[in-house]
Amino acid sequence: MGSSNGNSRLRRILIADDEHLVVEGLTRSLTDLHYTVTASCKNGEEAVQACRDDRPDLVLLDIQMPKMNGLDATKVIYGEMGIPVIIVSAFSDTEYLKTGADVGVFGYLLKPVTRDDLEAAMTIAWARYNEHRAARDEIDQLSRRLEDRKIIERAKWILVERLAINEESAMKRLQKQARDNRRTLADVARSILENADLFVGSPPSAIT
Repeated sequence: MGSSNGNSRLRRILIADDEHLVVEGLTRSLTDLHYTVTASCKNGEEAVQACRDDRPDLVLLDIQMPKMNGLDATKVIYGEMGIPVIIVSAFSDTEYLKTGADVGVFGYLLKPVTRDDLEAAMTIAWARYNEHRAARDEIDQLSRRLEDRKIIERAKWILVERLAINEESAMKRLQKQARDNRRTLADVARSILENADLFVGSPPSAIT
């Protein structure tokens, strides 16, 4: 999940608003700022589909649109595709702000939007998005490391119990297997868990 550009420069923007003049104004400002508008959509459903098709870097969404409103669209756009959203609305309701922050809104602009306001909001939103993504990636990596550690421990004890060796010897066997096969320790451990039944009654030399 996530924007394909990661921490690279923000370039491709999708607009969704049912007011034609607003779309025209945003498109003109984005063009002046040297961004590419990937699509202009009239409602949330169109915006979701266009995001699936084009994978823009960031989306500018109105809240009150027909068929699917901006916040519901954001839930899909960010939740399913990891694309950050800036809400562009005539309303500054605090409930909108709170709900938006929970579903993937990284910026909020009140209409009418000037070019300078748009540029500032997009710069801040993109920075916030990348910080959020980096923090999420760090958490994911930590979770994977903890899961790998559990798998290695389980594999180690399979060797201890079924090959009648001590913990140190079991760990050395895992490490040697990983080196010899140029695999990670966790991958070797997963193989042992998947084939645990093969070690029933195996002699200590079964795994070298």
